[in-house]
Parts: sequence; C-alpha cells; structure tokens
Amino acid sequence: MYKILANDGIDASAAEKLIELGYDVEVKFYDKDELVTKIKEIDCIIIRSATKIREDLIDEAIIGGQLKLIIRAGVGIDNIDHVYAKSKGISVRNTPNSSSAAVAELALGHMFALARHIYISNVTMRQGLWNKKLYKGIELNGKTLGLIGFGRISQSLAVKAMALGMKVIYNDFLGEIDNLPECGFVSKDELLAQSDFISLHIPFIKANGPALSTKEFSKMKKGMYLINTARGGVVDENALLVALDSGIVAKAALDVYENEPCKDERIYTHELISLTPHIGAATEEAQARIGLETIDVIKESLI
Repeated sequence: MYKILANDGIDASAAEKLIELGYDVEVKFYDKDELVTKIKEIDCIIIRSATKIREDLIDEAIIGGQLKLIIRAGVGIDNIDHVYAKSKGISVRNTPNSSSAAVAELALGHMFALARHIYISNVTMRQGLWNKKLYKGIELNGKTLGLIGFGRISQSLAVKAMALGMKVIYNDFLGEIDNLPECGFVSKDELLAQSDFISLHIPFIKANGPALSTKEFSKMKKGMYLINTARGGVVDENALLVALDSGIVAKAALDVYENEPCKDERIYTHELISLTPHIGAATEEAQARIGLETIDVIKESLI
C-alpha cells in the first residue's frame, strides 16, 4: 500500500477518494525538522505553498527512503527543487488546470478594491469615519491592463477584463501566444509605459531576481495600479514602497510576499496597499478541482 502525506492539507473528499482507492493517506502538517524523519516513510508527499522541499530534504528522502512522487497542489513549483528531485529519480508534478479561475478572480477583485477604495473604506468606516470626499475612484472600463506572463491564469483574467471594457496587452518570455488574439503582445518596456493596471503571472526565479524593481518602476505610467497574485519575490518590495511614496504607483494589491507570513510592518500597515494572505487558490471550487487533479496524478504515477 502506497503511503501518501498531504502535508499542507487536501480537500476532504479527495482524501476520502484516495483512501477508497486503497492508498494510506495522512493529512497532517509536519515542520521541516519533523519532515526529515517523516519523508523517509512515505511514497508521495502533497504540498501547497507552506512546505518547501529543498535539496537537503530530498537527500534525506533518498537515504533509505521510498519517496517516489512530489505533488504541488497548485500551479507554481518554485518551492520545490524540482530539477534536483528529478535527477534523483523522484517525479515532481503540479495541478496547473485547477486554480486559474480562482486566482484570476482574486486579481480582478483586487483591481476593483483599488479602483474604488473598497479595501481602505471598509477599514475607515469601521473606525467611525465618513470619508466620502476622499474616495473618488476610477472605472476599469477603458483602462489598459498589462499582463506580465500569459499562461492560464493570466488568460482567464484577460477574458474577464475585456468583458469589463478593458484593453489588454501582455508580455511573455515565450513571445506572442496564439490564444486570445484580441490581446496585444508588446515588449516589457512598452507594457510598463502603457498600462494603467499591471498584474503579474510569472514564477519567481531566484537567479533572475525580481521582475519589477527600481528600473522597471521608473518606466511605468505615473499613477498606475499594481497587482501581484503570482509569487513573492517577483516584485521588489523595497522598490515598490519607494514607487508608492513617489506616486509612480497609485496603489498596489498583494496576495504574495517576499517572506510569508508577511511581517514587514511597512507593507501590512501601508494605506495604499490592499492585502490578502496568499489566498489565490483558496476557493471551495478550486480546492475540489485541485483534489481531483491530484488524484489523477497519483493514479498515473503510483502504479
């Protein structure tokens, strides 16, 4: 019987289905120190964003262990040293089809929250303040949305934005993409200069550093709005704070952070930043789809 550990949790119905299929499933969080021992006892580990599987943990897994499969229940696999894992004979898979709509909707929700001051007026009204004159907003209709990265999530957001009357442009390292020809492919510099809103949908590659830092902020349209629901690290947070204070960025929305949980008081107390605690895929529907896709991956891989 294959032993599976869902270290960051899994949809309950998916866990039940795996048990019905004959797998030994444990849903429990082990911190890194505990995982050093636990990972030797399992055939498959399912993680989300909280657990990091680096080379040292992989080394422990292959010393007298039986680990065959690492599943990232989500899109990005940057919290796994996946190249190293594969070099040691451990398969690394993700669930790229399940959370696109959920993350795209959160990004769009943040766009509305910024444009109409929803994120901050909800706070000040609870303080007994009636700041009606301070909260003149803008409409999304007619504005240009620039998408950095044009994969599944980004394309889902593009469709929603166009339905609201937004013009959508994008830049992707693969170049121009056939899907959604009504969206315009532009250079990164053109995107920075033309966009009223910029939303990031790219992985964080440590060797490359942030995709947006001081140089990139200097090329942006003054008074633009920034949304990051992708990965912490793709935006240089220090540079963002400077850009906010200078007015280059009117407001920003963050669901992901350089360090999580976010403990940078400059970030979580800033009145021009709308914040959520890395909940892009945290919908009932997305988690159910992720669970089903995870089951398919396990059935394909553990045979």
